[in-house]
Amino acid sequence: MADILQILSSGYVAAGSNLSNVGGKYVDVDPARFEGRWSGQYADGKAFTISVSNVNGFRAKARYESNGSVKFQDVLIKNDGFRIGDSKFTLTRPGVAQVKTVMTNAQGAASSLETAYAKQNT
Repeated sequence: MADILQILSSGYVAAGSNLSNVGGKYVDVDPARFEGRWSGQYADGKAFTISVSNVNGFRAKARYESNGSVKFQDVLIKNDGFRIGDSKFTLTRPGVAQVKTVMTNAQGAASSLETAYAKQNT
């Protein structure tokens, strides 16, 4: 019985040790690179907007709106990106960001990852 517990506990240590290598440090960002209204369109024609405000250090407030759905939350910016709801916002170059969103169909049975680009409207 002790051998089984030892094997299980070593597995947890090994899995947890991988988490320390994920990402990097949170560092202050230039607010002008992120703040403003970002707009784009998914391949299916659905438009979306992301508004970023109150950038302070690596913290900000973000609002995502698409197809009648609105999400608003405080976000942490890391590696030129942040997550809001089911979306990941990543700055690709000044004024342009990649937005990846998990979309679920109306029945909730299937989901897909949609990728689009948004332009900054300051």
